[in-house]
Amino acid sequence: MNPIYAIADTTAILSPGLIFYKELIQRNIERCLQIAGSADRLRPHVKTHKTREIAQLQLAAGITKHKCATLAEAEMLASCGVPDVLLAYNLVGPNCARLARLIAAYPRTRFSVLADHPRGLEMLSAAMQAASQTVDVLLDLDVGQHRTGIAPDVSAAVLYKQIERTAGLRPGGLHVYDGHNHQDSPAEREAAVRSQLTPVLELRQRLEQHGLPVPRLVLGGTPTFPMHARVQEPGVECSPGTFVLHDNGYGSRFADLAGFTPAALLLTRVISRPTERRITLDLGYKAVASDPPAGKRCVLLNVPEYEAVLQNEEHFVVETPHAGRFEPGDQVFAMPTHVCPTCAMHKQAYVVDGGRVVGSWEIVARDRVLAI
Repeated sequence: MNPIYAIADTTAILSPGLIFYKELIQRNIERCLQIAGSADRLRPHVKTHKTREIAQLQLAAGITKHKCATLAEAEMLASCGVPDVLLAYNLVGPNCARLARLIAAYPRTRFSVLADHPRGLEMLSAAMQAASQTVDVLLDLDVGQHRTGIAPDVSAAVLYKQIERTAGLRPGGLHVYDGHNHQDSPAEREAAVRSQLTPVLELRQRLEQHGLPVPRLVLGGTPTFPMHARVQEPGVECSPGTFVLHDNGYGSRFADLAGFTPAALLLTRVISRPTERRITLDLGYKAVASDPPAGKRCVLLNVPEYEAVLQNEEHFVVETPHAGRFEPGDQVFAMPTHVCPTCAMHKQAYVVDGGRVVGSWEIVARDRVLAI
């Protein structure tokens, strides 16, 4: 196991426990700034870690623009003093009024939100007018994932014009998430990004020619971050999220993300050795994300030659010819394949700094509702 994950005393860690390595998190933030070129070109996504403390580390590094997916995440960021928060989600129903209340509660934070449909604009407008508030709205563009958004064509220009003339709303730019771009080859990913960005830039030019402001282009996630960081267009904001903790999923797949180091592990303990070749850990799928499928959800760092054979809610059974080395109570370190949903399964993370447990950070925005 890599010695950077060594902990002098783990008795304070209740297993299965989520561990954050503060020094590695800070290193990842520094690497992110190097790739982006400046803090002004960054809008990192909070959905990976959902903690005030990591948001504050990013603020201390000069990163003042942040992105999130839930109102609770937006509220948490505002409570940390983040001056610019993009809620990268299409709000509907009562959540529009919740956004208006959030804007009123945190006047020092400039909020923005996404929309991709006239009905969404109507609901946002009604909520803003009822609360005497105004919010920036970024047009959510679909460049191939077909999850949300509108194609960057004439219909998108019409909808952006509607934002400009709708009460309580301000045109805030274009949001371009390309979560479908997971090509292993950096060259293939680069080509896909460039191809899909062409109609976006053409749309921006068309809008500006009609006198509509397009102050920002919020681009991509972690896999396409290195590509978008090379885009030299005014107002570009890259929005990687996973980078801050990193994980085995991205680390084992994307060679061009090698500058980031996984900064979150799970500590689990052996609870049984039911056969000569099997050990059972207290790492069920309530403690590590069921994404990807069983057998690929994590990597055990200090169990050699193992095969995952069974996982239930509170148990993880692996088979290894070295099972005899392990006794009940022995600790095992696991690196999650997908750290974002794994974090959301834990109320807190134990924080390690200098090889010692120094406290814990609450995963506060795992809740859907905080105060608003």
